Amino acid sequence: MGKPTGFMDYKREKGKEEAPLRRIKNWGEYASKLTDEALQTQGARCMDCGTPFCHMGIEIQGATAGCPINNLIPEWNDLVYKGKWQEALERLSMTNNFPEFTGRVCPAPCEGSCTLAISDPAVSIKNIERTIIDKGFENGWIVPRIPVERTGKKIAIVGSGPAGLASADELNQAGHSVTVFERADRVGGLLMYGIPNMKLEKDVVERRIQLLQQEGIDFVLNTEIGKDISADQLKDEFDAIILCIGAQKQRELRMEGSDSNGVHLAMDYLTFTTKSLLDSNFADGQFINTKGKDVIIIGGGDTGADCVATAIRQNCKSVVQFGKHPQLPNTRAEDNLWPTDSNIYKLEYAYEEAEAKYGKDPREYLIQTTRMVADEKGNLKELHTIHMEKILGEDGFHFFKEIPDTEKIWPVQFVFVAIGFEGAELSLPNQLGVNIVNKKIAATTKDYATNVDGVFTAGDARKGQSLIVWAIKEGQDVAKKVNEYVSKQPVIC
Repeated sequence: MGKPTGFMDYKREKGKEEAPLRRIKNWGEYASKLTDEALQTQGARCMDCGTPFCHMGIEIQGATAGCPINNLIPEWNDLVYKGKWQEALERLSMTNNFPEFTGRVCPAPCEGSCTLAISDPAVSIKNIERTIIDKGFENGWIVPRIPVERTGKKIAIVGSGPAGLASADELNQAGHSVTVFERADRVGGLLMYGIPNMKLEKDVVERRIQLLQQEGIDFVLNTEIGKDISADQLKDEFDAIILCIGAQKQRELRMEGSDSNGVHLAMDYLTFTTKSLLDSNFADGQFINTKGKDVIIIGGGDTGADCVATAIRQNCKSVVQFGKHPQLPNTRAEDNLWPTDSNIYKLEYAYEEAEAKYGKDPREYLIQTTRMVADEKGNLKELHTIHMEKILGEDGFHFFKEIPDTEKIWPVQFVFVAIGFEGAELSLPNQLGVNIVNKKIAATTKDYATNVDGVFTAGDARKGQSLIVWAIKEGQDVAKKVNEYVSKQPVIC
């Protein structure tokens, strides 16, 4: 695939990004495409590696290796190298329902599993993918695919995140009548409100939603199943139900002072910010404003990084992100074997911006918050921490130990808690009577069926918090099982 010697002839080229000090002044996407010629050169770097691992899509000891939706990456890399963009789009669309999303916000485990990545920088798979789909929209190659015949079967999908949208797309193309219920005022789930605009502009999401509507999918907004429409009514009116409600119950931090004014869950902060941006360009004031304030994010993951970038754009006074683990190594650790994604130190977009504005990476490692302190009005004023060391115990498990005399007091007016998600919100599952295991809806990858006949589940609600590509994969797979199920059922008149 590609040019036989391309991986030796050409270096990896990173996609263009607006300079940090310029991009923090706006809310537009910070990353843009390379030129067609540059992307053809990047496609040329795809090796004829015999057995590609980039598209295998498996988990090894909990780490993703390759592309979970099994994109046949070498094929469209080769087509891009040859300048056959429309054919590359056709090949990409066979496996990926939404390349415009994955090409922007997927962490690209495919690149970590690229054979070239064993010794050199991987092929620029993510940037090539994004360019293929964007070129498809720009050139009018992507048009509504309206099913010729309808089966008469009615499917209800609860939740419009990537899993819900993928299952809706697949089932609609199979000829079934699909209705997607979303409790928010816009379609997209975390794509809309959980991912900041600078990573994924919302007109990109809305463009895809409009296409799905043109193809025949109905979206019902501002509607919470179990509250606005009963679970029983849904079962009566539809042949099958798919629960794609995500794992949206956020973990809370409970300690002295955590009820102070100024302590918020990270996803609430991101959601309010994006909604206010879309509704009024912040004129309505319906968001948490950190302008001129000291901000601390507790939690070292991507959601925390998005909070860093958001606070910077609001012109906060300072921003720090706490993580309990050590700083990642600059190269793969011995237990981080290829072809799993490389778990190494990276200066992601938010940290690059913080470094440019404040002169340092905002991350603090091996740090534990011990308490928060409010003033006499209940407003947060300081946060107390102690540093930790990570120790390997005799039983082979790591534990954390406080380091004496490392206490520190941080001035702070806003704390955003980004320590992950506990699992699915259980109100609707409980109303439907589906089994719950470890705060997830119980269903296997064998059939994605719950214990209640006709009720299925997929995505984070079933699997737990994961990557967008796993959500799309789950949506594709549950659609196959639901299609088999409803094909055996009589049509509801």
